[in-house]
Amino acid sequence: MVETTGKQKGGPVPDDPLLWPFAAARLAMDACFWWLERDPPEQGASCLPWTTPNAVALELATMRLRDCSRTHSGQPALVCAPYALHRALIADFAPDHSVVQSLQSGGIDRVYLTDWRSAAPDMRYLSIDNYLSDLNVAIDEIGAPVDLIGLCQGGWLSLLYAARFPAKVRRLVLAGAPVDLSIESHLSQLVRNAPEAVYDQLVARGGGNLSGEEMLRFWSKAPSREDIAAALQKDLTDGEGAALLARFDRWNAETLNLPGRYYLEIVNWIFRENRLAAGRFTALGRAIDLKNVKAPLFLLAGLDDDVVPASQALATADLVGTPPAFVAAASEPSDHLGLFMGARTHTCAWPRIAAWLRDDLSSVLARSA
Repeated sequence: MVETTGKQKGGPVPDDPLLWPFAAARLAMDACFWWLERDPPEQGASCLPWTTPNAVALELATMRLRDCSRTHSGQPALVCAPYALHRALIADFAPDHSVVQSLQSGGIDRVYLTDWRSAAPDMRYLSIDNYLSDLNVAIDEIGAPVDLIGLCQGGWLSLLYAARFPAKVRRLVLAGAPVDLSIESHLSQLVRNAPEAVYDQLVARGGGNLSGEEMLRFWSKAPSREDIAAALQKDLTDGEGAALLARFDRWNAETLNLPGRYYLEIVNWIFRENRLAAGRFTALGRAIDLKNVKAPLFLLAGLDDDVVPASQALATADLVGTPPAFVAAASEPSDHLGLFMGARTHTCAWPRIAAWLRDDLSSVLARSA
């Protein structure tokens, strides 16, 4: 769901299920959550079809690696979708609202996508290391080095991967990615202020996992037509708009469960303790230094993003070792979901990102020498 734009007591309260770490904080604050205004999603409901034709290249414990490529030659790009409450369809939502499609239209012919699995009971002990390890297996399957494109929470995972395996990432794109949580936002305050026991209780209620259906039902309210129009950056009054509304509503209802251990590590290590930005994160047995990331970097931020404020999204440039000449950035008049689903963003920002991925940066190096 998108964040509401109305004014509520105590300031604007985001309403985006991509923000599952903050859900517990909202549950802990009586004035800051709503019941859903519709029936909960049916169990076993069929999944929405993908926009871009693809094949499953690899089946892993944490994901299906989807191959959306139009050719088997050329530089590969891997879109790391957010593993939050919703499917990776956020990266391939609909024609003119698809990151995968925009990359292909921009001349990136080899595109892959992480399609994260909903956590089953036997996945409850999976950790960040498990997801990082499977991401490494996927990249080895594709063939390193890859261009890694991290969306929202897929962004910090992509950055963590690039720091742990710098030789395997040629270029890095981070879109609306929360990294340095010392840069204040209403949301970062919420998650830090909630008692740690609240998060533990949510996992216990899910039998060791975080229930996506429960979080959607107890934490969110149904988005209005205006909310969805803002996210899709589209007039939804015609027949095409009605179809997009129906598709969005189905996408929003198809939730994913998250492994309890993974969820708690992210809440505590990323959001509460800010370990990644502070240089206190250990991944797959090694201390992580973001200065080891020297790959060319593109940062995409939303000027109307209450989830990851533009100042937070762009501050990542100061944490990495990428020379300033190889850092590009774009700030779009967009809310959070609009960075991935918005028609205007796909007309302006994503073609620029695709061109940047294809560009020969040797001329930049020559100018900066």
